[in-house]
Amino acid sequence: MRRREFLALVTPSVLVMGGLLVLPLYRTIEWSLERVNYGEAGTFVGLANYREALSDARLGQAVLFTVGLTLAVTVTLLVGGYLLAVLVNRLHRSKPWVLGILLVSYVVPNVVGATMFSWLFDANFGGLVNHLVTIVTGQEVLWFTDPWPNRLMVALDTVWFMLPFAMLVIIAGLQGVPGELIEAARIDGASTARTHWNVIIPSIRGVLGFVAIISIMDILRTFDQLIPLSPQAVQLGNESIMLYIYNIAFQDGGQQLGLGSAVNVLLILLIVLMLFPFIRGIAKEARQA
Repeated sequence: MRRREFLALVTPSVLVMGGLLVLPLYRTIEWSLERVNYGEAGTFVGLANYREALSDARLGQAVLFTVGLTLAVTVTLLVGGYLLAVLVNRLHRSKPWVLGILLVSYVVPNVVGATMFSWLFDANFGGLVNHLVTIVTGQEVLWFTDPWPNRLMVALDTVWFMLPFAMLVIIAGLQGVPGELIEAARIDGASTARTHWNVIIPSIRGVLGFVAIISIMDILRTFDQLIPLSPQAVQLGNESIMLYIYNIAFQDGGQQLGLGSAVNVLLILLIVLMLFPFIRGIAKEARQA
């Protein structure tokens, strides 16, 4: 490919990435070092916003909730997505129909899906799950006002939303596993469980790493589903980092935009920190290949 052709193809992408990613990131870092009000020039305050953010117990609670949700849901997605992918991959004629049904929750807008999901727990809208739990336990669970039931409901909604994506990616990985490896394991007398654990899973380790990376990035940015699922998130201690940023930067008329930008930068660092083991593993596999 000639240099002019290369530049003609690459330049539009670079401009778009610069406008949509690099420039907003630069402005966020700039605002994180200033005290900013809408309509006014920012005043440089150095690291004051970072000190204020790190000393805020409310942010600490938001980090604990978000990280806990991320770890629990990511593990569930990897295990549940793999099991579901194995089952769906064995289907034949009904496979497209089953995939279409399972993907419905993923294509529905998140806030719309979360609103519909909340109806399963809300007695005002029938609350089927709430009704069944009450019959089994003999007690009414306060899904929207009790911290731990509310956390469970948020986690279940996140799994319900993201599980189809994890399943679909893992199915693609399973279809790339050489049949000769599986056949050789069976000839050697390996059980089904050992075949999956020692042959198939190591073969799709990169795919599972990719699912983990996407899941961690998405769950750490949990925001819109909390509006219908946890309307009292601040009081319950179930406020995510993104919801915390929104509340301090916009709910008060944008008077703490600099503080919100500082928390955004800290969130980016947290995402990089949690993704680092997976990125390092993928890079190591690439070098070996």
